[in-house]
Amino acid sequence: MFLLPSTITRNVIFISHATPEDNDFTIWLASRLQAEGFEVWIDKQALVGGEKFWQEIDQVIRHKAVKFLLVYSENICYQKQRGILKNGVAKEISMAEGIATTNGLKDFMILLNVDGSEYNLFIGADTLNQVPFYENWAGGYSQLRKKFKKEGLEPTGSPVGDFSKWYEDEYVIHHGIENLHEIYYDCWWPIPELPESFFVYIFPNNVVASQVHQRSKYPTGKASNILASFYDTSEFEVEIDGQLERIPFTAKHEIKVSDVIARTVRLGFPGTRDVENYFRSLLQRTFHLIMKERHLHWYEMANMKQAYFFSAKSHPKIKFEYPHRATKAGKSKVIFGKHLSSFWHYALSAKPIITPQLAFGLKSHIVFTTDGVKLWDDKAKMHTARRRKGRLMFNEEWRDLLFAFLHALCQGGTTVNIMLNPTFELALKPWTNTYHSDFGYIEPKGQDRHDILAAEYEYQDREDIDPDEVANV
Repeated sequence: MFLLPSTITRNVIFISHATPEDNDFTIWLASRLQAEGFEVWIDKQALVGGEKFWQEIDQVIRHKAVKFLLVYSENICYQKQRGILKNGVAKEISMAEGIATTNGLKDFMILLNVDGSEYNLFIGADTLNQVPFYENWAGGYSQLRKKFKKEGLEPTGSPVGDFSKWYEDEYVIHHGIENLHEIYYDCWWPIPELPESFFVYIFPNNVVASQVHQRSKYPTGKASNILASFYDTSEFEVEIDGQLERIPFTAKHEIKVSDVIARTVRLGFPGTRDVENYFRSLLQRTFHLIMKERHLHWYEMANMKQAYFFSAKSHPKIKFEYPHRATKAGKSKVIFGKHLSSFWHYALSAKPIITPQLAFGLKSHIVFTTDGVKLWDDKAKMHTARRRKGRLMFNEEWRDLLFAFLHALCQGGTTVNIMLNPTFELALKPWTNTYHSDFGYIEPKGQDRHDILAAEYEYQDREDIDPDEVANV
């Protein structure tokens, strides 16, 4: 039953999408909008492979929609042929154009370009507002919200509603929280101990500082002509063109690590903020050298951080264990594999954490190479492939990959070691923080776990999964 037009206020954001290939983005966008309190309409039946209810679609666009958002990609066209719109998309666009004209709705239709498609996939597309989402979803969303705000379009309801509940119940998981004794692991790699002090060295210029930074035997963080190191010395010795040279500095400051953690106020130079920044750069450099000393390669991401990965010529299968588990049975895992004619690699990036715990905050990634070493040149292709591969992986698999990676860094030992100065060796255990809980959830298993939205994907990415990739318990 539908309300009469005279009793209805236009306050619904209608989201139109063409195919399952765009489901992930559509769900993300709808969730973000509804989480802020917008009234959102999305064809939930289409998300799960059901039949469209054209009468409801007609009535929502005709009487309730304040904006018509089209998920704009090559998928809106048959066989990705420009100009030939899929029947359902053509119907919705035609209805939206007619309603906008009849009711004088300015900028009623907005195209959300999610794959970098040309701006003329159909006649008139290049005359409509288009918001780019293909480089960064969050950036596109910010631009869309700015447009809404400029037009005075703000949320009318309470944050989070029926769609979010449906998303949680149907898409995320079919099992609720249960009474289980569980062990959980976070993504913080704890630093158990550091030298009592580190030192800030000031050099005459950036060139001299760079020479020491690049050739120092021990980790040194760098900011212009200033280096931070756990190495206490009166001058640096570095090898340049085969000759050992002594390089002096102009000033030196000793900083207690405990003062950095406590954020003790410092007057003069270096100040409290400077000290913290130097300390972070030193820890970041330490992490980099751990990876470099083990001959890892790295991929520079959009945020300028490096994601480190093993080449396909090393560690075919890594054995590892989980701490504090009742069973001591180990597992084994590969951290790279074939992807069509290329390779995928599990990769890791990190940022230093100072408080409430000294640690490296770890983040997992997937990268792709042509030959097991050389990264793909096409970053847009890399981004798409990372999303496709990643969506097939759930918590347990990511956790196994992380711990296998950390164990591989041990190089046959029990800890990940690096010398910070002549007398202090940092030893990191190959596990992140561990927590115990009396509550847990049942993670979906099997092929159907990959989501109810993927029914029409036909597991197009399954061919890139190596049988050896499955963990052996």
